[in-house]
Amino acid sequence: MNLLVIDVGTSSIRAAIVRPGAGVTVSRHHPLLPDSPAPGLVEFDARAMAEAVLDLGRAVLAEGGPVDAVGITNQRASAVVWDRATGEPVGPGIGWQDLRTVIDCLTLGAQGVRLAPNLTATKAAHLLDLADPDRSRDLCIGTVDSWLVWTLTGGARHVTDPTNVGLTGLRTADQLEWDQRVLDALRIPTAALPEVVDSSGVIGEATALPGAPPIAGILGDQQASLLGQGCVAPGDAKITFGTGGMLDLCLSERPTFATQGSGGTFPIVTRGLGGQRRWGLEAVMLAAGTNVEWLRDDLGIIADAAESHAVAAACADTDGVAYVPALLGLGTPTWDYGARGALLGITRGTGRPQIVRAVLEGVANRAADLVEAAEADGGLAIPTLRIDGGMSDNPTFVQALANATGRSVEVSPERESTTLGAAYAAGLALGAWADEAEIAGTWTPRAVVEPAAEVDRERWADTLRRAERWHPELSAISF
Repeated sequence: MNLLVIDVGTSSIRAAIVRPGAGVTVSRHHPLLPDSPAPGLVEFDARAMAEAVLDLGRAVLAEGGPVDAVGITNQRASAVVWDRATGEPVGPGIGWQDLRTVIDCLTLGAQGVRLAPNLTATKAAHLLDLADPDRSRDLCIGTVDSWLVWTLTGGARHVTDPTNVGLTGLRTADQLEWDQRVLDALRIPTAALPEVVDSSGVIGEATALPGAPPIAGILGDQQASLLGQGCVAPGDAKITFGTGGMLDLCLSERPTFATQGSGGTFPIVTRGLGGQRRWGLEAVMLAAGTNVEWLRDDLGIIADAAESHAVAAACADTDGVAYVPALLGLGTPTWDYGARGALLGITRGTGRPQIVRAVLEGVANRAADLVEAAEADGGLAIPTLRIDGGMSDNPTFVQALANATGRSVEVSPERESTTLGAAYAAGLALGAWADEAEIAGTWTPRAVVEPAAEVDRERWADTLRRAERWHPELSAISF
């Protein structure tokens, strides 16, 4: 069985063919960087995204041959609004990082409607306000997965899945129906919203691709990464280290809190199968790989991300230098938008190796904070941590992560395990794998790294406090 995966991230699109037992056999990438026309604004060209997806899909099929099904995985919480009759977007797609609706969210919060600007809800309302202020047009609202399915089926299906719709802010806490209170507050017509279908199951035919293969899987990127790393049982957890860092933990049941736990984590749906929801928690590090990019692009002390390993390995320790990776504020557990990055303990003898190692260890310590928060909110131990993303290729960082968490760290064989997760979802619908347990049994880490040194977590907590509330007015903001 051959499975085509369309993987649309924040900055690039990937099309790949996955074969059970063989993994990724054909793969092509296309960069699609978002635009930032003003500070805090993050936009993308939805039409260009659709065309790139079709071009990549056709190219991969031409190289790898026909496929049995298509799986989709995508950046979550973005917003696209398009005309139902013409299929044309009515404005730019708005990315999940976009902050233009901060004031709207604060205003709604004062009215008792709690929404964060990184969710889809206020982004979609903003696009509607611009294109259809009186709500008279027949428009479609969707996240990126909805837009891709619409594109691939030639407008035949307007759908989403529980993993994506759960990050819109438009559903009730149990994720079973649309939240009419939110829809009314934002003047969002129910008719404009997509049908919610299972994450694994045949949705329709991708008639825009040769052979019109069935679309059989949809997963948000973090949930796809979770499944791609074989995390299906309660207590299974992974962290994806991309621009930010996302820890996802599988639970046995829905969390007791509706929006945010005391540890700063959020409930998520990990998959929708057979009309049922699988539940988990998500903890968020706002800046992970961003810190390495800062070393490369702004400070110029490394030539590329890979060099951070060799430079950091030139010293045995940081010689007391500590770094707080709060370039964009702090997420889980103490959400603090006013926190700022800090480099402490510098002496005349501090050089490149110490600074680079301190940055890597700072991200590792922050990841350990996520683990502790997820265990507290989820009521489950995380005995082993699985990881993927760009920083998973850095041996110095992976060892620092094992040390900081005090746990075995298993490195994904695929740097982008989202692709595997989407393939699993599609293949599960067609019987390529009998069940989730069989998928979990395919997990074979590229490397297993054990803790090799103890980390003074109390000292880290003290270091962290020095970076908090740097801008008190921003620190006071809560969504």
